[in-house]
Amino acid sequence: MTSVQLHPILTSSEQKVQQYLIKGYYSQAASFYEQAIEVEPEVKSHYWNLGLMLLLQGQETEAQMTWLLGMGEGEAEQVDLWTVELIQVLQIEAERRETLAENTVAWAIRQHIREITPSDVNNLLYLMKLAIKLEKFTGDELTSLGLIELLHSEETVDIQLLLQTLENILNYDPLHPKVLEFVEACLPRIQQPQSFINILLPATVKIAHSIMQPKVAALLLELYLRLEPENLEVLRHLAAFFLQARDYSKGIEIAKLCYSLANRLIDKIFAIHLLHRGLMDVPAYWEEACEVFQQQENLVFLLLAEKPIDLQSHQVLYLFNSKYFAPYLRDDIQKNREIQNQVAQLCHRNVQHYASEKVHRYQQRTFLKGTDKLKIGYLSHCLSKHSVGWLARWLIQHHNREQFDINGYFINYKQVNDSLQEWYTQQFNQTYKGGIYSEDIAEKIYQDKIDILIDLDSITLDVTCEIMAFKPAPVQVTWLGWDASGIPGIDYFIADPYVLPESAQKYYTEKIWRLPQTYIAVDGFEVDVPTLRRDSLNIPNDAVVYLSAQRGYKRHPDTARLQMKIIKEVPNSYFLIKGLADSEGVQNFFKQLAEEEGVECSRLRFLPLDPFAATHRANLGIADVVLDTFPYNGATTTLETLWMGIPLVTRVGQQFAARNSYTMMMNVGVTEGIAWTDEEYIEWGVRLGKDEALRQQVALKLKASRQTAPLWNGKQFTREMEKAYKEMWQRYIEGK
Repeated sequence: MTSVQLHPILTSSEQKVQQYLIKGYYSQAASFYEQAIEVEPEVKSHYWNLGLMLLLQGQETEAQMTWLLGMGEGEAEQVDLWTVELIQVLQIEAERRETLAENTVAWAIRQHIREITPSDVNNLLYLMKLAIKLEKFTGDELTSLGLIELLHSEETVDIQLLLQTLENILNYDPLHPKVLEFVEACLPRIQQPQSFINILLPATVKIAHSIMQPKVAALLLELYLRLEPENLEVLRHLAAFFLQARDYSKGIEIAKLCYSLANRLIDKIFAIHLLHRGLMDVPAYWEEACEVFQQQENLVFLLLAEKPIDLQSHQVLYLFNSKYFAPYLRDDIQKNREIQNQVAQLCHRNVQHYASEKVHRYQQRTFLKGTDKLKIGYLSHCLSKHSVGWLARWLIQHHNREQFDINGYFINYKQVNDSLQEWYTQQFNQTYKGGIYSEDIAEKIYQDKIDILIDLDSITLDVTCEIMAFKPAPVQVTWLGWDASGIPGIDYFIADPYVLPESAQKYYTEKIWRLPQTYIAVDGFEVDVPTLRRDSLNIPNDAVVYLSAQRGYKRHPDTARLQMKIIKEVPNSYFLIKGLADSEGVQNFFKQLAEEEGVECSRLRFLPLDPFAATHRANLGIADVVLDTFPYNGATTTLETLWMGIPLVTRVGQQFAARNSYTMMMNVGVTEGIAWTDEEYIEWGVRLGKDEALRQQVALKLKASRQTAPLWNGKQFTREMEKAYKEMWQRYIEGK
């Protein structure tokens, strides 16, 4: 491609002037064209190229005068033709500069094209792309340059260029208020919806999860539905975004639409899982949630019977966590684990099928360790201000750097101000700020030659599950984030003597690795100044205050009814209810239970979420007794409660989720409040409410435990984890 337009009689000189241009000898090139104009003043291309050379020397006024001189006093039709020629010269040079990544020069040239033809949509699109590359883009250009208005006109648009520009804008500044208008203006231009959604869908996932703006993501996908109102993939994401944005009614509505449109079994499972998720966050819908759960389980059984091995990656991703809510509904370790293991094995077989080359390459790894240090990789989407992030930090902080290299692999790295996420990035030897693509993250883990990969997410995140199924590390372990996933590629599940019963191994495909005391320990928590007062809640100072602070998923009506029985039995008691859920649904749920159990609704208080974790912990202090949930206990909330010295009543079950509070209480030396039956749960709740001396005794025990208990010794816990890592690696070496 050449940037010069020469008359045929000067062909022999064309290469010479082209070299001037390439080497940046603009004054020599300008001299050439000045001489050419003297010889052939009628050849207009000399004027266009001379003006370009002047422009490249920063002589913008002289360049414009040269172009005007070339136009002369020609007829309108001639001027139009010459203008097209001039623009072609400028466009060719702009494209050459873009190819060379000389974006500043390209941007300047295209600005002059815009002055000549302000309605050239394609040139404006190029300007948007260049402005983004130069970090000059503000978003206001979409309207100030008239781009959105022109897209609504009849102007011809390069569709591929439009899609590229859209992708760049969505990646660079997706939250600008004009972006929605721009996307809407693009819609009539889209001829192939799939090419559009291939850009829009990943962008909305990033907006919802990395930038934490699910409402914006939902608005964008709602626009897309104008093209394909029954696109199942879009509707599934839209439902999920509404639920994340806490617009539960809208999320449930879209999920039901997904289910009604689904024809294939696998699509029905995905849709009904979303519906169940929405219903679980609205306790008032509990009965419907149970019915939907049973329908979903029946569909899963049908799929397991079919044993498909031709599922695509996105289908496997949805399937990995399809049984996520089972432990919230029932404490049946045998049934829950059996189904979860079967689902995980089905997913694993399909991963092995569609990613066979990658999986085979990872299996053939030949790591020659040149150091005694083990390389540990921590994989999670929660290494931030999240429960996992608050709890895992002590292990990372106390790691022995002389014996271990530790890498952090972030999934959906958050593009928001998160001080804890930033802290984690500074702790690791290497940090990989990953996105949403499993294959990229798995390949990075493999290339980094990680010895032991620690999964902190389990089935709370589908991407994590797929990465673990690829098996990019020779030894893989699940810890902390949830119960085990059952994926065959995972070797160990970290537990302790209490969090799983002795007989649990028969229900797990992973080898249960029991640490000697506790599977989690922290050095403590940051606590701010409390913002809750009894008088502001209209609660007497001598009242007994119970608190339950859990999200809607955990509000099992059977346990909530037990809590109401406790309130009824303890005179002058009040019940504070707090947690992420549909607020109106939570209030209706508890008020109905209160009426059924003969408890005045005036004894209930519904608290908003606190803006900061440290404030939340401080506000726990308003409670005399905290009532735990069942069959899914608290975890972070339990740790925070015990750290604040508040008595806790917990019901112990068989599954991992029903024994978290139990192991934590055992590891601070407090058994008061541990219930093995519903009757004991009520008894402990009533006893701790009525017996102030007993509450004080428990509080003193908890305070003293800070200096002695395993639960509050992050350094000792880290040594135990490191010892486990070494033994796991030794077993791997011996097995090889």
